[in-house]
Amino acid sequence: MRPRALEGLKVVEFGGFAAGPQVGKHLADHGAEVIHVETRRRLDGFRTNYPPFKDGVPGPERAAMFAMTHNDKLGVTLNLKTEAGVELARRLIRRADAVIENFTPGTMARLGLGYETLAREHPELVLLSTCNQGQTGPHAGHPGFGTHLTAMSGFINLTGWPDRDPSLLWGPYIDYIAVAYGVIALLAALDERRRSRRGCHIDLSQYETGLQFVAPLLIEYQRTGRLRERDGNRDPGAVPHGVYPCAGEEVWCAISVHDDREWERLRRALGYPAWAPPRSGLEARRSAEAAIDRGLAEWTSRRSREEVIARLRRARVHVAPVNDMRDLFADPQLERRRIWRHLTHPVMGEHLAVGPPFHLPETPARIERGAFLLGQHNREVFCGLLGLGEQEYRTLEREGVFD
Repeated sequence: MRPRALEGLKVVEFGGFAAGPQVGKHLADHGAEVIHVETRRRLDGFRTNYPPFKDGVPGPERAAMFAMTHNDKLGVTLNLKTEAGVELARRLIRRADAVIENFTPGTMARLGLGYETLAREHPELVLLSTCNQGQTGPHAGHPGFGTHLTAMSGFINLTGWPDRDPSLLWGPYIDYIAVAYGVIALLAALDERRRSRRGCHIDLSQYETGLQFVAPLLIEYQRTGRLRERDGNRDPGAVPHGVYPCAGEEVWCAISVHDDREWERLRRALGYPAWAPPRSGLEARRSAEAAIDRGLAEWTSRRSREEVIARLRRARVHVAPVNDMRDLFADPQLERRRIWRHLTHPVMGEHLAVGPPFHLPETPARIERGAFLLGQHNREVFCGLLGLGEQEYRTLEREGVFD
């Protein structure tokens, strides 16, 4: 089998939910040894309160979100409120190339695992700290979740209809933006370390990663004073631009037209309806946008989604289905590119995991093992990798060090 890109890389991961552990998942997919450290005393929110769960029954070993975030990792438990637990964590870190953590700022330092302390023992260590608003500043300690950061970053004020309340985006959206930046930053730091033999501490503010996605609107406000608000499905560069109903219940397609030539191709594909006369220029179409939307929705609603998409794609008009979850699992493009990978979990049985969104032909990702049970690899890691004897392991176990 061909080697994976990150084979030999050793990572220790602390924290929960997505923003930290999803970074580790990308590394594990490409061959890194990722050891995830958690505690039995305060379970990861993905294990306990973030559905879906197998058969709709909550349980720490029945959580799909946790399973999809932790394939191909080793999972251990440590009570970091014990001296022995912290010492074992430090021993794991001493053999590692990188540490990922997404605790509240200051937590790692209070545990004796802050960067300054770790770097004295391991100057080549790369530590990625990813948290809500960064490690410093007047708001660094504010509690929050991805939903709050989505609001703070301006997304929610832009999402919805002009005459209605802002629309809350589903899930911790900003977490996954921060994951992409976290992976890039960590790999860049490791590449620099290969040349300089120096480690570093990466301070990643998830709030600030969200701002990158509204950069054009920030620049617009800075230069012109124009404040963008909610505008439904309208787009400044395309008319028509929206989602339109197709035949059936809750079946939709998305259509957008970006220039006069595409508008003419759409008119031809629709048989030159009266509601779609020749219109030269974006603003000319915008003046009749409501009428165009009504006419287009009436046309699509009388046809199946497949017919609408096939006809408009032949006409080279921008069109796509509005997929639901069933559609995604049946998408031949995703199937061909092996986005879905079959894994087996000790409790949940066979399930599909999500593969990487990019392919490295010479060093392809391999997704082979389902997520671990709570503390599943304690003996393998602490006895096998760190060399604890059986008697020492049992003593620490009785003392609650592995809680």
